[in-house]
Amino acid sequence: EKLHLKDSEGEKSNYLENLLADEQREQDFEYIHQKSKERRWFHIIAMGSNVEGKKKCILVMSDRTADKKMNQALSEAVRAAETANRAKSTFLSNMSHDIRTPMNAIIGFTTLAVSNIKNQEKVQDYLSKILSSSNHLLSLINDILDMSRIDQGLLKIVSKPFSLNHMAADLQSMMTAGAEAKSLDFQVLLHIEDCIVVGDEIRLKQVLTNLVSNAFKFTPAGGSVVLSITEMEEGDAKISVLFRVIDTGEGIPTAYQNKIFEAFEQVESNVTNSQGTGLGLAISK
Repeated sequence: EKLHLKDSEGEKSNYLENLLADEQREQDFEYIHQKSKERRWFHIIAMGSNVEGKKKCILVMSDRTADKKMNQALSEAVRAAETANRAKSTFLSNMSHDIRTPMNAIIGFTTLAVSNIKNQEKVQDYLSKILSSSNHLLSLINDILDMSRIDQGLLKIVSKPFSLNHMAADLQSMMTAGAEAKSLDFQVLLHIEDCIVVGDEIRLKQVLTNLVSNAFKFTPAGGSVVLSITEMEEGDAKISVLFRVIDTGEGIPTAYQNKIFEAFEQVESNVTNSQGTGLGLAISK
C-alpha cells in the first residue's frame, strides 16, 4: 500500500487474492519510490503455484519506467505534430483567402486602368485603389514573414538607444492619416519626461501600431482612440512604462479575451469585416 499512489486502484486492492494454482495474471502498476519519491512504472506477472500443499506466488516485476517515459515523449511528439499540421492547414486556408482578395483587386483595377487609359480621372482613381490593395497585400506578407521568423526563433531583438517621446511623435504622425480616413479622433498622451532608453524601437513601434490599428478597426466613425504612455517607476538604470490603448469601440467579448493573442483568431464584429491574417496580436505577443 505504501508503494502505490494515493487513491490509485492498486492502493487498496489485493492483487494476489483468489489467484489459483497454475493461473497467471499480468498488470501494470504505478509506484512511488520510497527514497527518491519519484514515480516508477512496473509490469507485474503473477503466477500461482502449489508447493507441498501450500499456495505460493511467483512474481516477476519488470521496471518499465524508461519505456513509459519514451512512450509519453512519443505521444507528446505526435500531439505536437498534429497541432502543427492543423495550424498549417489553418494557415494555408487563411492565406489563400486573404492574399487572393487584394490580389484580385489589383488585377481587376489594373485591367480597368488599361481599358480606360485615356481617361485620366478614372485611371487616377484605379491607381489609388491599386496602391491601397498593394499596401494591404504587403502588410499580409510582412505579417507572414514575421510570424515565420518568430516560430523559427530567427527574430532578432536589437538594443539601441532611442527617445520614447520621439517614437511617440513618429507613431502619431504615422497613424493620424488612418484615423482621419475613418473619422476618428486619435491622440497620443505622454505622461513621461523625455528620456533616452535602450531597446528595440522598431519592434516596440510595431507592437503599438498593431494595437492602435486594431482599435481603429473596431471603433465606429466618430469615436476616439487614445494611446497613453505613462512612466510608472524609475530606478538607477531601468524605467517602468505603461502603454495603454483606449478606444470607444464595442469592446472584446469575454469569450474571446483569452484567444485574441492566438494566431489566426479574429473577433467577429458589426463594425468591421475583420480583414487581415489574424496575426497582428500574435506577433505583438
